[in-house]
Amino acid sequence: MALTVEERGEGQFYWVVLEASEPDEGDVMIYRRIESAARAQPTYSNALALGVDVVRRLAD
Repeated sequence: MALTVEERGEGQFYWVVLEASEPDEGDVMIYRRIESAARAQPTYSNALALGVDVVRRLAD
């Protein structure tokens, strides 16, 4: 899994959890969204912290 934060508008930050899959080519990783925030956060840090909590929950 991977976590990223997207700024979709000025001051609108969303966490996005991604899952990697390995295609036949070997060295290239393809990521697909598995979950993302429904509501924007006012800062990158807030979105990141909430996203980390989601990744922890999904990893358990």
